[in-house]
Amino acid sequence: MNKPSFVLARWIALLLPAGLLAGAWGSQLFGGLVPCEMCHWQRWPHYAAVVIALLAFIVPGLPNRRALVWLAAMAIAISGAIGIYHAGTEYHLWSGLTACTSEIRSSGSADDMLKAIMAAPIVRCDQPQWTLFGISLAGFNAIFSLGGALVIAWLMSNRARLA
Repeated sequence: MNKPSFVLARWIALLLPAGLLAGAWGSQLFGGLVPCEMCHWQRWPHYAAVVIALLAFIVPGLPNRRALVWLAAMAIAISGAIGIYHAGTEYHLWSGLTACTSEIRSSGSADDMLKAIMAAPIVRCDQPQWTLFGISLAGFNAIFSLGGALVIAWLMSNRARLA
């Protein structure tokens, strides 16, 4: 029998990274923000967490499902840890591994490629493009990811008592 705390943990493990990815893609596609390299790094563990959490709804056997929810929580926490590193780079607490990146999507002649390169925005990992109350998107990812991973871990523990 599935305990209510496990069911809630499984839903959080699916919906939290899916929601954070939707926010990231929404800010990119509709908000005009261009993700830097470290922004992409934060997305990969969330992609993995969504797939792992989906498997936790499909795979038979409670022990297997519990293990998958734990794995999803670890992937979410990894994204949060990358978010801390990225936010620290943005706030100049330490130097990041990369200074800037750019996405170039062009085909055709060499002149067309050069024009695309010259027109492409330079996206620096050490400068936030957007903040709210002084917290960047990387900072919010760290807060929500690490907080969510802790909530999932608490729900998965034997100490969580719901209904």
